[in-house]
Amino acid sequence: MIIRKYKPSDCAFMAKLFYDTVHTINSKDYTNEQLNAWATGNVDLEVWNSSFIAHNTLVAVINGGIVGFADMDYTGYLDKLYVHKDFQRRGIATALVKELERCARKVGLFNFKTHASITAKPFFEKQGYTVEAENKVIRNGIALVNYKMVKNY
Repeated sequence: MIIRKYKPSDCAFMAKLFYDTVHTINSKDYTNEQLNAWATGNVDLEVWNSSFIAHNTLVAVINGGIVGFADMDYTGYLDKLYVHKDFQRRGIATALVKELERCARKVGLFNFKTHASITAKPFFEKQGYTVEAENKVIRNGIALVNYKMVKNY
């Protein structure tokens, strides 16, 4: 596995990976209605690209294909973390988070936060994050539960 910096040419594939992962992996914790509100399949690629460029965005690649991605802004907020539905439980998410945190520590950030889905909560707990609060997000009129989680070095 190679972890590299994001390139704008990655964006469309990352949007598909996001959709496929949410609708497959998160289906055990969210209803179809919630999944459709969360990942509509209509990502604004310009908005995503701008966000990825503004953040430290990393892409995991195996055999030339993108198998995961994650981004962290310059306040220590981990915004997106998704691993391809066919590449779960192979250490990809862990590697991405560790590298984002390592890069952040190099510039003096030692406090991290994220909003983790029900599905991702156990993963983040294993990475040393703790739940600060349960959160409800409204997407397209549908409520989704997630967790505000923090980690301090």
